[in-house]
Amino acid sequence: MTLTVSPAPRLRPPSPATAPFAATMTAFTLTAILVSGQLYVVIPLLHDMAGGWGSSAGGLTWLVTAFGIGYGIGFLVFGPLSDRYGRRRLLMIGLPLAALTTALVALSPSPEVALGLRAVQGVAVAMFPPAGMAYLGERLEPRRRVVAIAAVTGAFLASAVLLQVAAQLLVDVIGWRGMFGLSAAGFVLAALGVRAVMLPDPPLRRLAAGSLLSAYRPLPGLLFHRVLSLRYLATVMLMAGFVAVYTGLQIYGGSSPAELLALRAAGLPSIVLMPLLMPWLARIRMTTRAVVFLAVAALALAVIGLTGTAVLVLLLALYVAAITGGLPSMNESISAEAGRARGTALALFSTALAIGGSVGPQVAAASGGLTPLMYGLATGMALAAVFVLISTWTAGRRSAEQPRPVASPVR
Repeated sequence: MTLTVSPAPRLRPPSPATAPFAATMTAFTLTAILVSGQLYVVIPLLHDMAGGWGSSAGGLTWLVTAFGIGYGIGFLVFGPLSDRYGRRRLLMIGLPLAALTTALVALSPSPEVALGLRAVQGVAVAMFPPAGMAYLGERLEPRRRVVAIAAVTGAFLASAVLLQVAAQLLVDVIGWRGMFGLSAAGFVLAALGVRAVMLPDPPLRRLAAGSLLSAYRPLPGLLFHRVLSLRYLATVMLMAGFVAVYTGLQIYGGSSPAELLALRAAGLPSIVLMPLLMPWLARIRMTTRAVVFLAVAALALAVIGLTGTAVLVLLLALYVAAITGGLPSMNESISAEAGRARGTALALFSTALAIGGSVGPQVAAASGGLTPLMYGLATGMALAAVFVLISTWTAGRRSAEQPRPVASPVR
C-alpha cells in the first residue's frame, strides 16, 4: 500500500486593508495628467497638422471637440461598469485601449480619419477618471483620501498647461505624429504603473443580481437627486468658469504668446500647493470647504474685472487655488452622498466637468470683453456657492426626517 502525500495548497497572502498612499497617488496623478491632457495637446499642434494635410487650422479644432464628446460619453458608459465589475478590472482594459487608440491617431492618413479616432480615443481614456476617483475614495486610508483626491483633481487642471507646453516644445523635434506616439507610450507605462499599485477588486458577486443594463439604473436617480443635482450644476459652473477665464485671456487679453504662457503658468504653484494644505483643510466639512472656495473664486474674478490686469498674475493664482480646492471638495461631497453608486455618481461628476469645459469657450466668446466676462463668471461662482449651500441644507433636513443612506433608492 502506497501512501500518497498531496502538496499543501499555496495560500495567497491576504490583501492589505488599504492601498499604499505614496505609490498610488504618484501613479494616479501622473496618469491623470496624461489622460486629461489629451484634450488640450492638439491645440499647439494644429498648424503642423494642417500643414501636413493641406487643411486649415481652424477646421481642425473639431479634433478637440470630437475628443471632448467621446470623453463625456465615456464617463457615462464606464462609471456604472466600474461599480459592477470593479475599478481595477476596468482600468486594466481602459489604459491599454487608450494606448492603442492614441497610437492610431498618430497614424491617421487624413483629418476625417483622425476625427473619428479622436472620438474613440476620448471614449477610451474616459475609463480612468470615474473608476480612478472612486478607487481613491474607497481603498486609501480615510485620513489621506482628501489629499490624494486633491492631487489628482489638481493634475486634471494642471494638464491644460503642462501638455500644451510639452507639445509646443516638442513638436519641432518629433512632429505632431511623434507627439501622439509619445502619448501612446505614456499610456503603456501608466497601465503598468497603475496595475502595480492597485489592490485586487472584490469578487464579482453582483453579476447575478441582474442584466448588464441594470448597472445603469442608478443614473436617473442620481442625476435628478435633489441634493446631487445641485452639486452637479455647481460643478458645471465651476469648470465652465475655469476654462472661460483662460479663453477670455486668449481672446481679449491682448497679450503676447510669451505673456499668455506666463499667465497660464501662474496657476501651477497653486495647483501644487493646495494638495499639501488638504490635511489641514480636511478638518473642515467638505461642503463648507466647497462654499468657501467658490466664494473666494467669485471674489477673485470680481476684483480682476474691477482692476483689469494690474495684479492679474496674483489674482489668477488665487483663483486657481480656489478652483483646485473646490473641485476635490465637490468630488468628496458627491461621493459621500452617493453611497454604493459611487462610481456612477463620479461618472456624472466627470461628465459635469466635461460639459463645463465645453461650455466655457462659448461663454467667453459671447461675453464681448474681459471685464463683463469676469463679472459674469464671478456671479456664476457665487450662484454655485448658493447651490452647494442649498444642497447641504436639503441633505440635512432629509437626514433629520428619514436618516438612511441615499444608496437605498438607487440599488
